[in-house]
Amino acid sequence: MTDTINWKELSEVEKLKYDSNYLRGTLVESLADPITGAIADGDTQISKFHGMYLQWDRDLDKERKKQKLEPAFSFLIRLRMPGGRFTPEQWLKMDALAEKYANNTLKLTTRQTFQLHGVLKKNLKKTIQEMNDSLMDTIAACGDVNRNVMCHANPAESAFHSEVIDLAQKVSEHLLPNTTAYHEIWLDKKLIADSKTDVEPLYGDRYLPRKFKIGIVIPPNNDSDVFSQDLGFIAIIENAKIVGYNVSVGGGFGSTFGMSGTYPRTGTVIGFCTPGQVVDVAEKVLLTQRDNGNRKNRKQARLKYTIDRMGVEVFTSEVEQRLGYKLEPARAFKFERNGDDFGWKKGTDEKWHLTYFVEGGRVKDDGKQNIKTALREIAKISDGDFILTGNQNLIVSSVSEKVKKKVDTILKKNGVAPSELSGLRKNSIACVALPTCPLAFAEAERYLPTLISKVELILNDFNLFKEEIVIRMTGCPNGCGRPYLAEIGLIGKSPGYYNLYLGGSFEGTRLNTLYRETIPEEEILKEVRMLIADFAANRSEGEHFGDFVIRKEYVKEIKEGKDFKH
Repeated sequence: MTDTINWKELSEVEKLKYDSNYLRGTLVESLADPITGAIADGDTQISKFHGMYLQWDRDLDKERKKQKLEPAFSFLIRLRMPGGRFTPEQWLKMDALAEKYANNTLKLTTRQTFQLHGVLKKNLKKTIQEMNDSLMDTIAACGDVNRNVMCHANPAESAFHSEVIDLAQKVSEHLLPNTTAYHEIWLDKKLIADSKTDVEPLYGDRYLPRKFKIGIVIPPNNDSDVFSQDLGFIAIIENAKIVGYNVSVGGGFGSTFGMSGTYPRTGTVIGFCTPGQVVDVAEKVLLTQRDNGNRKNRKQARLKYTIDRMGVEVFTSEVEQRLGYKLEPARAFKFERNGDDFGWKKGTDEKWHLTYFVEGGRVKDDGKQNIKTALREIAKISDGDFILTGNQNLIVSSVSEKVKKKVDTILKKNGVAPSELSGLRKNSIACVALPTCPLAFAEAERYLPTLISKVELILNDFNLFKEEIVIRMTGCPNGCGRPYLAEIGLIGKSPGYYNLYLGGSFEGTRLNTLYRETIPEEEILKEVRMLIADFAANRSEGEHFGDFVIRKEYVKEIKEGKDFKH
């Protein structure tokens, strides 16, 4: 069949994947090239399947050009860790690797895992090998495959946490690529010279048309933003038992300014499956996307576009045909929030769990607030685990009463004891953006905390400091920080200028809508003050900000992703 493919009709990446010898490419040669800190263009695409992105420090671009030097290339390395649970020993290993090979910081991502930034090409292999020594890997953390599987984060909020994290791990393992390229290139396993001995029973020789993301949630918590996922599983609890999961398909947020055929989309619930059917359903949805996704245009290749092109009913029918049975009708559920609930909680396991706010997900020391040092000290004395949340925060999980007291002491000593946060800051997310992301048009992680401080002054003026409002900022429209579900979304258009979006729901069930285009900070604050003043004076009892701006017709509710406009 492959011999009859007209490669000219397909995106260049399709031929690249096929020619890569099951994700080997020429990575070995690229890594050995001492002339550049980068890797070959084709290998830049293939390396994503191995969990890394080529980046460079854009803050240094002008100076390096003056010196006639190539960009300051380095790599982002992303871990695959379904459900985001790490042992103290693994935390210490990541802490040490950040100092040894990266930029001395850890980034907690919106997919419940770690990223290291600033890893030089010469250190890639050593970094991955040391991760592997601590039972961590980066396989399929990026690329056109199923990525890190998310699930509900907090054991103290649900007695079913252990069940869903086990399920996340099973799904992740089942959907892993089968190629041995990762182990050969990074872990020095025996090379398979003949690619015909490698087989990809799920992915084939060209893998998926685009990335694929899965999340599992336990209502009333929607902390994995299940409707942002290509495939979501919503736990249904009856008689103190998870009886099954509603299945949501077609979520996804990547889009492009000026290209109306690209848009964010929230997932569509297509039915219900039993716990024992989840892995099967995940496989069959993935296979349906593999065989029907758009391989000509990568900007139209995500599952959301496949479903909108085929129609939900036709897509569901094909999934069910592959399953050999029909999904049951979806069951009732209700979400209350998609953020994290901070502070200490005692779980049904009689252990203590601290949900801890990490601004922008960046774990670092600055001399006064030394969160990286504090967490290192906690890892050394912990008798529990660390769990990363889908909102860039951290749970010091499953510790004893004795260790709980020590944790509080360590945080206070390092100047990072939990403090009162505004409802806005608690519910903030920012992508990395500048200086390392090559796609960013504007700042996000480095700027959002400053903007929030200025908005907090407005909230104080109207006695709304504690009012919980979801705010998210990204440096481009690709949606890594899930800005399209925020009650206040800000997406960078150019340095210092952002599109302002309003009207997402507090529960993460509705897209927001463009309100103002390409505005600087001064105008952002002016608009926010006017909106907050109206909200304070005219909100209904218990009404959330996102619902208010739609009721007052500042923006219209978007019910279909196809209707979204930048």
